[in-house]
Parts: sequence; C-alpha cells; structure tokens
Amino acid sequence: MDVKELAKKTKSVSYILANAKASVKNSALLLMADRLEENVNEILSANRLDLDNAKNLSSALTDRLTLNEKRISAMATSLREVARLEDPIGKTVSAWRRPNGLEIQKVRVSIGVIGIIYEARPNVTADAAGLCIKAGNGVILKGGSEAINSNRKIVEVLQSAAVDAGLPPEVISFVDDTRREATLELMHCDEYVDLLIPRGGANLIQTVRRESTVPVIETGVGNCHVYVDDSADLSMAEEITFNAKVQRPGVCNAIETLLVNEKVSREFLPEMLERLRSAEVEVRGCQKTREIVPWVLPATEEDWYTEYLDLIIAVKVVEDVDSAIAHINKYGSHHSESIVTRDYFNARKFLNEVDAACVYVNASTRFTDGFEFGLGAEIGISTQKLHARGPMGLEEITTTKYIIYGEGQIRG
Repeated sequence: MDVKELAKKTKSVSYILANAKASVKNSALLLMADRLEENVNEILSANRLDLDNAKNLSSALTDRLTLNEKRISAMATSLREVARLEDPIGKTVSAWRRPNGLEIQKVRVSIGVIGIIYEARPNVTADAAGLCIKAGNGVILKGGSEAINSNRKIVEVLQSAAVDAGLPPEVISFVDDTRREATLELMHCDEYVDLLIPRGGANLIQTVRRESTVPVIETGVGNCHVYVDDSADLSMAEEITFNAKVQRPGVCNAIETLLVNEKVSREFLPEMLERLRSAEVEVRGCQKTREIVPWVLPATEEDWYTEYLDLIIAVKVVEDVDSAIAHINKYGSHHSESIVTRDYFNARKFLNEVDAACVYVNASTRFTDGFEFGLGAEIGISTQKLHARGPMGLEEITTTKYIIYGEGQIRG
C-alpha cells in the first residue's frame, strides 16, 4: 500500500471538510451511527475472525479487542453525542479593536489531517473518525494487526455513510497494511499529515514519539494511583480502589498502585487486599504492607513505574499526603490520580501539587474518559502539556487563526 499517496488524497479532501457546514457533518455522524447498528452482525463476524487469529494476547488486550452488541451500540451513541455538540469550527475565541482601527478576531479552525496509530482497540476507529469529521479534519486510521478485520469492516461502514451524507470517502482513510513499514511511512508523511496521535502501550507511544517527523501528541500510558488519606472514609476508599483496579483493568485509567497512609494501614489493608485477592488480583507490596498482610508478594522498584494493564496492583504504605504526592510525581505517568479524604486542606494540597492531567478527590480514576466528561467521545487522553492535556475532545483537535479587518491601514 502507498501510504504517502493515501495521505495526499486525504489532505486534498481535508479542505472540503474544513469548510463543510455543520449540518452536513452532523448528518454524516448520525448516519454513521445508524449504519454501525444496522451492520452489527457483519462487524461482529469480522471481530470473531480477529479473536480467532489472536495469539499470545494478554487478557487486557483481548478485552480491548473484543466487540459485542453493547460495545457497538456505545460506539453509535458516542457518534450521536458528538453530533449534538456545538460545532467548534468558526467559533470566535476572542475579539478586540486596536487603536489604529484594526479589528482582530481569534477564531477556531480545523488542524487539517490527523493520523491515529492504535493497537487492538476497534472502538477507536469510530470515535476518532467521528470527532475528526465534526472538527473538520481528515483522518487516517492505522490500527494494529490484531484488529485488522474489525477495523476494515468498521471503516467500510463509516465511509459509506460519509459518502451518502455528501462527503468524499477519503475524509476517513484506512491504512489497510499491517506491516511495520506502513506505520513508519505514516510517521514520515509530514507533507500531508498535520498531527499524529498514538493510542496504545508505552512501546508504541515511545516509538511514534522517537520516529515521527509529524508533530505528535503523547497519549495514554496510565500508571495511576489511589491515595487513602488518614482521614478517609475507609468504606468509600475500599469501593473506589476496587472499582479503579478491577472494573476494567486493561485500560489506561485503571490504577496500578495503591498508596495508604500508615495511620490507617492496619485497619484498611487486610480487608481491602483480601477483597482484591478474591477478585484474582495479584498484590505486590512494600515491606510495611507485607508486615500487615504476610501473603502479599514483595514489590520491586520497577513495580512503582509499571503500567500493568492487568489484574496486578502494587501497594505502598506512606507517611502522609506529602509522601504520597512525592511518590506519584516521581513514578506516575501524569495521567489520573485520586485522593480519598475528608480533610479539605489535604484535598486542596493534593489537587494543587500532583502533576497529572486529571486529579480526583473521592472518586475513581475510571472516569477519565471523553464520554464520561461530556465530550461525546475522545480521540485520546493526552499526558503531555502542549497543546492538549487530559481527554481530548473537539476543541483539542482544532487550532486557531487570526482574522484581521482593516480599512487601508499601513504600518509606519
């Protein structure tokens, strides 16, 4: 497959999409949603091929790869939610008049062409396509080999709907080539691709960041924590911890480390860790944790850095909120962090001093998600600071330009 030629075609039609009316884009999204539900059996058949071909995948990756009627319905719902959102394109961010009479406006515009490189996540295909179309961007989708049949079918459905809504098919392009060389070629299409967003594990993200000549927004690696403060409601802390680890362990907003204030550690840890063990979670702990619960496996320095994406958790007893913050800022991935506390000042301290895209008080980190935040969907969760951070919705995949109205002014 000639990836560069594919990118060139997407770039050429991106100018049409950038100036498309909101009604046309919304019609495309709603039709895409309907077609996903109408073709659910065909999509599930393609997904079964991928699952049959899957070898040596972890339970987390298998979970991400698996589609069912509920997940396809959720994909359609996200597209409808995005269609309902205000169109960001053409929106005036700010405006002012200069003393010389120039009228200056800062307005929101599309980025152009966005490439998405992702692993075994077929739901990303629909989310990324929907958000990019609404934000006036052409999109090039490069999914992992594990989901090639699922992605191929979903793109076929989405492209057909886009065309029937009056858009060129190339507004949604698909790299139907599983070779690593095709991925590298996309990373070097800076003549036609304006932004790359990798979604996957640390290895994928680091490779894209290292190899790409296209600007990259880093997303997704989630070494997340829950810190149980000495003033916490321990029943609440137990529910939050269990949800954040067990509800869906293979996603980036699940926690990997539990930090517990030493003043409540002997009261909290035995019951909490036993509940995790009953859910088949492997527990690795510091020396203090193992003194309280002897069956816990010893944690190593590497464990504090690790995104398991599996039913494994590291546990550490800490002295106070300052120690918890220091641990998170050293080992965390700047994704999502939570404190369980009834102390207002400790809550404020945690919110202010933890360096992460999303910081919670008394809630599970599992809410870090574009749909849960009311963004309709997300194109990724940025863990960097330029230009987007946290769940990326419509505004994060647009940029701005200045529009200046004059009456013959010249600069002296």
